[in-house]
Amino acid sequence: MAEDAAGKSGKTGTHKAGNGRYLFDFEAMEKTTSGSGYSRTFGSVVEGERMQVSLRLKPRGTGSRPHTHKNEQFNWVVKGTLRVKIGDGEETLAPAGTLVYVPAGMVHTMVATPEEDVLFFVCKDMSDRIYGVALDGTDSGPHYEPGFEPKKSETA
Repeated sequence: MAEDAAGKSGKTGTHKAGNGRYLFDFEAMEKTTSGSGYSRTFGSVVEGERMQVSLRLKPRGTGSRPHTHKNEQFNWVVKGTLRVKIGDGEETLAPAGTLVYVPAGMVHTMVATPEEDVLFFVCKDMSDRIYGVALDGTDSGPHYEPGFEPKKSETA
C-alpha cells in the first residue's frame, strides 16, 4: 500500500512502520474496523514489512462469526474475557492474561462475553490478505449474543 507523509498506509487508520517511524501511541492513533463483514472489532493498527500488530476492542456481547484466513495470528487478552473456538476444539474461555494462537487456515471465532468489552493485542503475519472470509461466504456482519443486536437506528 502507498504511504502518505504522516506514515499512514492506504487503508484508513493503518500506520506504516519504518522510514524513521518506530514508536506508536495506540491510544492516540486513528481507529479502524477489522473484518466488518464478520466481526465488530476495531482499533489501532501498525504494519511492518511482514507483520501487523494492533490493539483491538471487541464490544461486549459481540464477536466474529466463524471465519478463516491464510495468516497465523496471536491474540493476547488485555482486559475482559473472550469465548474462543478454534477448529474442531471445544469452546473455551480466554480471560485477561491469556494468549490465543490461531494457526494459518484454521476456522475460528472469538466473542466477547456479555460482562464487559474485551481489549486485546493482535500480532498477525501479512503473508496473505489480512481479512478473513466467513464460512458462509457472506459479509452479513458480526455475531451478536442475544440482547446485544444493534438497534434499528444503529443499522439504518
